[in-house]
Amino acid sequence: MTTRHAEIAGAGFAGLTAATALAQRGWSVRVHEKAPELRTEGAGIVLWNNSLQVLDAIGATHDLMSKSMTPPAYETRMNNVIRSQETLDGISWRTLTRPHLFATLLYAAREAGVEIVAGSTVRSATADGEVTLASGEKATADVVIGADGVGSAVRDSLAIPLERQRSRDGITRFLVPRRKEQLQALEPDTEWDNVIDFWNLEPRVLRVLYTPANDDELYIALMAPADDAAGSRVPIDLELWTSVFPQLAPVLEAAATVPGKYYGYQTTRVESWTRGRVALIGDAAHAMCPALAQGAGCAMQNAWTLAVAADETSDAAALPAALERWEQHERPFTDRCQDRSQHYADTREMANGNQFSGDVVETALYNPTDPRRHEVQHA
Repeated sequence: MTTRHAEIAGAGFAGLTAATALAQRGWSVRVHEKAPELRTEGAGIVLWNNSLQVLDAIGATHDLMSKSMTPPAYETRMNNVIRSQETLDGISWRTLTRPHLFATLLYAAREAGVEIVAGSTVRSATADGEVTLASGEKATADVVIGADGVGSAVRDSLAIPLERQRSRDGITRFLVPRRKEQLQALEPDTEWDNVIDFWNLEPRVLRVLYTPANDDELYIALMAPADDAAGSRVPIDLELWTSVFPQLAPVLEAAATVPGKYYGYQTTRVESWTRGRVALIGDAAHAMCPALAQGAGCAMQNAWTLAVAADETSDAAALPAALERWEQHERPFTDRCQDRSQHYADTREMANGNQFSGDVVETALYNPTDPRRHEVQHA
C-alpha cells in the first residue's frame, strides 16, 4: 500500500497531536513551525479528561505525569472569602506547565517518526491538498492540517469566513516558584495545593488564578479589564496587585520580575473547519476565552478525532467528505464549549463558584477516543 502523507502547519499542541496520531497509523507526516525554535508560549495549563484520554491513546501519559499534579480542590474566593471548594469527584484533571506538555507531545511525535521543521512557514494551501511555503517550495499531501493559530495563514488563504468576538477582560500569565512555605506563613489555614480562584469585583475588577503546576512551579494568571491601564500593565504594578491580594505577595513579587504579555479574551468562529483536503484545528478553527480552560483540550481532542477520521478513509476521493463528516460529529461539542466560555467571560459568573457541574463539564468529561461516544451522547 502507498503510504499516505500529511502536511501540517503549526507545531503547537494541536499540530503535534494530529501528527503523532497519524504517524502512529503509518502516515508520513511533516510539520512546519514558523518559529526558529521548537517551543511553546505561555505558562501553565489545566488538562481535563478529553485531552488526558488523547495523551493516553498516543502513549504519552507516563511522560506527562512526571511533572504534573491533580490538586485536592478547585477553590473560589470573593474578597478572600471562600465561596466554594469543589473536589471535582468523577472528573479527571491535571495541572502542569505548558513547556512540560509541549515537551511531552514533542517527544511522542519524534518517537512516532514525525518530521518537524523549525523556521518553516506555510504561506497558503489549496483545497486539493497543495501547500506553498514561504521559501517558495510547494508540496502535495493527502491531507493538509492548519494548526497555525488564531492568525492562520492556511485558513485565510482559503478565504474561509470567520467572526471574532472580543471581551472586556484579559490576562497576563506567569510561571513562578511555588514559595509554599512563605504563603503558609501568611495564611496557615489555607490549602496551598488547591487551585484557588481569587476574585475582587468591587471597587475594582481584579482576579488571580492560582494554579500549582507541580511540586516546584506555580502558574498564576492575573486578570484585569482591558481598559484598566494599571491592572493590565506589564511588568505588573506590584503595589496595586499586592494591595488587593496581600496574601499572595511572595508569588506576586516573583511575577513582577518575569517578562509577560497581556492577552485580551477573544472567541473566533469560522464558517467551516474543512475545505476539500484541508482541515483546521486549534485556534485556527476555534479560539476561545480561557474561562473553562479548554482551549488546548478542544484542540487536542479535535486533532485526535481528525487523525482517526482521515485514517479510516482508505479511498482518497472520499477524504473531503470524510472530513466534512468529522466536523459535523465533533464541532457541536467545541461550539458549545466556546459559547459557555464566552458567557463566563462576559458575565464573570465564575466568581460565584460551584461552576463545575451540569452542562458546563460536558467537554471536560468527553472521551474522544471512545468509538461509541456519539451513540452515548445521542442516548
